[in-house]
Amino acid sequence: MAGSGSGGNVLAAICNVFIPGLGQLVQGRILAALLFFVFTGVLYITFVFWILGALIHLWSIVDAARYRSSS
Repeated sequence: MAGSGSGGNVLAAICNVFIPGLGQLVQGRILAALLFFVFTGVLYITFVFWILGALIHLWSIVDAARYRSSS
């Protein structure tokens, strides 16, 4: 990826809107993708914590959009 705001990061952020963690998976960050997917899913399923799930979902979108690769 070229950097924050690049086309790849925008695509990754859009992917995260539909499935949390999918954008990180597109970027090649498998562990982050798995963590966002599992935590968001568990919190959405437990209806008591759905607001926290929505915040983590939003965090996954922002994380994908602002990601800068180390190389």
